[in-house]
Amino acid sequence: MYTRIAPYIRIARPDHWFKNIFVVPGVLLAIFFDRSIMGLDIIPGVLLGFLCVCLIASSNYVLNEILDAPTDKFHPEKRNRPLPSGQAKISVAWMVWSVLSLVSLSLGFLVNPFFGFSGVLLWVMGILYNTPPLRFKDVPYLDVLCESVNNPIRLALGWYSTGMGSAPPLSMFIAYWMFGSFLMAAKRFAEYRKIDDPDRAAKYRKSLGYYNEQRLIVSIFYYATLFALMGGYFIASYRFELILAAPMVAYSMAFYMRLSFKKDSPVQSPERLFRENTVMLVILTTFVLCTVLLFWDLHWLRDMFAPWILPGR
Repeated sequence: MYTRIAPYIRIARPDHWFKNIFVVPGVLLAIFFDRSIMGLDIIPGVLLGFLCVCLIASSNYVLNEILDAPTDKFHPEKRNRPLPSGQAKISVAWMVWSVLSLVSLSLGFLVNPFFGFSGVLLWVMGILYNTPPLRFKDVPYLDVLCESVNNPIRLALGWYSTGMGSAPPLSMFIAYWMFGSFLMAAKRFAEYRKIDDPDRAAKYRKSLGYYNEQRLIVSIFYYATLFALMGGYFIASYRFELILAAPMVAYSMAFYMRLSFKKDSPVQSPERLFRENTVMLVILTTFVLCTVLLFWDLHWLRDMFAPWILPGR
């Protein structure tokens, strides 16, 4: 029995659910802006919200695998997935997608209306990314921007799961988007190097037929710069203490970029990052530092960055 079900569980990719950790900063950000919501009362909504996000993500993964099955056979690893390898039936996969979509979207509105509509947006982005005629994943640069916009949507889902009725700051929304774009472009870069054949890369993913290493690296620099600018605006406007985390954030991004140059880089399959102890230590350290500085007041810090008045002036 399990051997029949297992391929469809793999299609839903529960091993990718850890990516929904991007919901957590939204929860922390909401508590930072409204300390009154901090308490046990928000736990049921946050937990139900996290489950809902995971199920929406799984519905998008199923849709992705259904529509990518014809081209995944050109990828050295993805050709072993259940659909391209013939271990699962497309008709059954469509049923799995329908059930996951219905259940997850229904649960979203049980959390609250703002969360529910944000969940619908996350689901719609999966359709726009994967489904013809738009199929943004085949369009250079839009493939990165469309996929990575799911990160700020997850931020909003974490924010609204606490019961917040206002929207998150736009600066953080854009910064989160550009940070996700940086991660996604690094993934494309690692994929391109892994395939190591422009013709085969184009057959696997149309956008890779346009990309080359130079174009991908330039785009990565662009996304990282916009992230820094928008993140800096948030820091200057709302929480100057986070400036102390900037060196560690920059180091984390540089470390991640260096990792994308490795042969058979785990960057092309983020679910494999858990096997990289050093990577997880860097990410965890950066997250903890940012969380502490988000709530630890250092009133003297801003004065250190103000212009110094010299004696006798």
